[in-house]
Amino acid sequence: MAFKVAVVGATGNVGREILSILSERAFPVSEVVALASSRSLGTEVSFGDKILKTQVLDHYDFSDVDLCLMSAGSGISKEWSPKIAAQGCLVIDNSSCWRYDPTVPLVVPEVNADVLAPFFADPKCTRIIANPNCSTAQLVVALKPLHDKAVIKRVVVSTYQSVSGAGKEAMDELFTQTRALLTTGEVKVNKFPKRIAFNLIPHIDKFLEDGYTKEERKVTWETRKIMDLPDLPVSCTSVRIPTLRAHAESITIETERKIDMALAYKVLGNFPGLKLTDDVKNNVYPMPLTASTKYDVEVGRVRKNDVFGEYGLDLFVCGDQLLRGAALNAVIIAEEMFP
Repeated sequence: MAFKVAVVGATGNVGREILSILSERAFPVSEVVALASSRSLGTEVSFGDKILKTQVLDHYDFSDVDLCLMSAGSGISKEWSPKIAAQGCLVIDNSSCWRYDPTVPLVVPEVNADVLAPFFADPKCTRIIANPNCSTAQLVVALKPLHDKAVIKRVVVSTYQSVSGAGKEAMDELFTQTRALLTTGEVKVNKFPKRIAFNLIPHIDKFLEDGYTKEERKVTWETRKIMDLPDLPVSCTSVRIPTLRAHAESITIETERKIDMALAYKVLGNFPGLKLTDDVKNNVYPMPLTASTKYDVEVGRVRKNDVFGEYGLDLFVCGDQLLRGAALNAVIIAEEMFP
């Protein structure tokens, strides 16, 4: 079978990546429609060897569309996802709008694809599936195989997030600031609260009353929901770093069972969506440089944790924010739903 697919937000970073991945992975499409706001009407985007001209979301009829991949922000998704789903179209949303709704599954297919079949079989289902935060998506792929073998008791994670997580304007700001600093030009700060070039900023999203940022709390809330561990202690610190794409994370876990290093390497190396990148004698470890534009999350620097001993591990992961953290995950969900 082939399916009619609409991509909302087709002119944005994630939307363009979705179109590219649909083509690369030969998703069975009968037609692909690129949708955006009225100000982007007629903008050309690529789908394989084809050029699509964007149409306006506000005027589009979804009654004959099978799948809508939504990447246009929470406000647009809140207004349009239920309307689109009501016409019989399945919506996979990349925004934060539906992630905490108990009627909407939050999915990383390698981790919890088992929630999809019962959701889709329920005639009362919302027909909306949420894509997680980019940092959460790569975190849970690394946690899942370790949890299955040793049962994770608590998680401490620090995320080092590329500017692509804040959109195209943020990527442009890093470039222009870097150029200005290297040419003694004027450095302008617009997208971030501080200069990002040759700096890092321990501040992503809004600060909450407890001192954590909303970005950090997203990692906690979403990890619990995806892994079906509602009481799992997770503490996160999120840092913006001056790289263009690919997020890195330093992860410490405590486990209920002793975890053997050989077993840890084995399960991490064999888990889908992960690539074991761990040969410190030859300076091989996860980096944004090597993880960028790749489908798999690199995992390495795996070692016993000095605090928890045989009941703990430290590891480092790195994954492409636009792919594993957004577009690729959405397309893999679609592949699960439309095999």
